[in-house]
Amino acid sequence: MKILLLCDDYWHPGSVPIDGIKPLEEKGFSFDIIKDGSEFDCDILSGYNVVMLCKSNQRSQADESAWMTDEIQQTFVSFVEGGGGLLAIHNATVPSETSKSMSALMGCRFTFHPNNCPVTVAPVKPHPVTDGVGIFCETDEHYRLEILNNDVDVIMASYSAAQGTGDMFEEDPYHNTTAWIGAAGLVRTQGKGRICVLTPGHMLSVWLNPEFQKTLENALNWCCL
Repeated sequence: MKILLLCDDYWHPGSVPIDGIKPLEEKGFSFDIIKDGSEFDCDILSGYNVVMLCKSNQRSQADESAWMTDEIQQTFVSFVEGGGGLLAIHNATVPSETSKSMSALMGCRFTFHPNNCPVTVAPVKPHPVTDGVGIFCETDEHYRLEILNNDVDVIMASYSAAQGTGDMFEEDPYHNTTAWIGAAGLVRTQGKGRICVLTPGHMLSVWLNPEFQKTLENALNWCCL
């Protein structure tokens, strides 16, 4: 399977997903990598079965300017509707004023995360993406999502414990002041294509967790069908 990996932005160095896909390469998955969004060409997607998007609307870690033009976003929509697969991971869900079409395609958008903390991830319903995947816990950014589309199917959930009181939140707005359960994995279809969104993935340890590796493998295979 030929996959295009788009990664690297200010808060999320491309080295994390690049190192995180190495076990998948050993299983026969083939990746081409683009780190600088300015190098993206709208004609390139025709050569791939699946796009793995690990990148927000920032060109690179060194350049925070936007790269998702209206034309690029429509290219992704057409790719999926024509039968392509999109696997969007972690920071791919971070919205911007100029990337609303991508948020609509994913069916969700990031709203908030507390400080890095232990996050427990668990399948919540049978699905090819969750097949054989067990519960796992790693320190990570616990993303909270706003679900945008009625056809979104939540297949994995994540949990983190409260980190402090409301007073602590005033001192440090990234504190998780209440225990939180949210969507960690969701799927939807559009046209002939399939979209899977996974919220874990800020830390390399998450990527290398065997249960997350199994999730990634399943998701790539499902998105490709």
